[in-house]
Amino acid sequence: MSTRPIRRLTGHRISSQQRTLVLLCVLTGILTAGVLMWPTTAPLTGLTVPLLLGSLLLGPRELPWFVVFVMVCLMFTIAAQEEITSRIVLAISIQFLLCFIVLVTSFRRSRLGVGGVMGESMFIDLRDRILSQGAVPDLGDGWMVQGALRSAGGTPFAGDFVVSTRPRHRNSYELVVVDVSGKGEQAGTRALLLSGAFGGLIGALAPGDFLPAANDYLLRQDWDEGFATAIHLSLDLDTGAFELRMAGHPPAAQRDAGSGRWTVHEGEGPVLGLIEDAEFSVVNGVLRRGDALMLYTDGMVETPRRDIGLGIDRMLGQAEGLLRGDFDGGADRLVDALGSENDDRALVLVHRR
Repeated sequence: MSTRPIRRLTGHRISSQQRTLVLLCVLTGILTAGVLMWPTTAPLTGLTVPLLLGSLLLGPRELPWFVVFVMVCLMFTIAAQEEITSRIVLAISIQFLLCFIVLVTSFRRSRLGVGGVMGESMFIDLRDRILSQGAVPDLGDGWMVQGALRSAGGTPFAGDFVVSTRPRHRNSYELVVVDVSGKGEQAGTRALLLSGAFGGLIGALAPGDFLPAANDYLLRQDWDEGFATAIHLSLDLDTGAFELRMAGHPPAAQRDAGSGRWTVHEGEGPVLGLIEDAEFSVVNGVLRRGDALMLYTDGMVETPRRDIGLGIDRMLGQAEGLLRGDFDGGADRLVDALGSENDDRALVLVHRR
């Protein structure tokens, strides 16, 4: 259907939302006319189709008016019925109930300001762009970094996230693994915001300044559940020397290629977002040829019935068997084998070949 006649009458160019509204109103009018002309043949439930399309395509400004228009058309279809049976009453009642549900949904969407499909696509695009900050940059020959993330209940949103970068001014690699308070979709929105903020901080600050800056940022948010744990790795790609700083986070584990044993690197530092002017101690180490370093969240090692220390021992035991002689795909294998599906889980494996 062309919108040029409408544009000539109104004197201005109509928006895509207004164009969609016009098309849906025409479709609703055609279906209503069909019921009026053939009341015993045309189904009353046909108006559900434009109502559903409107809930998906129209914005919060146009949708309430369209719902009112559909309800008016429903009243005309009632008047066209020769006999009002209980079946017709039930069908019309369901139609009005659907109109009410869509109307309430439109009021909730007005807080976002965009329609259903557009709002969802914007949110998904935002999630993908921010989470792409956890993608591993090219570290050159001799290094392999793998990450795996699983959210509670299998949803695409999680309270655990990873941000990494390779600073331009030095041959190093920086990585932070974060666990936001809560899990699944409840923590997902805060994790998206924090991952964007942390992505701007990491690499732009000296390694020792990152966690204090992240702590100050969280304190400024003034959230009811505004805390998070984190572990920050700064790795020299030339020498293999690394620095670890932890903020209430489970310790990293290093595998020595010579002995085949795992060493746990404990560090001190408070949870982010709780204490002003917090200080975070540094743990130093070196990754030699064949060594590996594992960073993870508490969903990998902690359950309501198991102490975190026992969980770490179990994880390292699994790693000994699953990673022996083959680190490729090791992060995914460990995440799939450990932790609870009801908790967010994240793990990063850094291996020097």
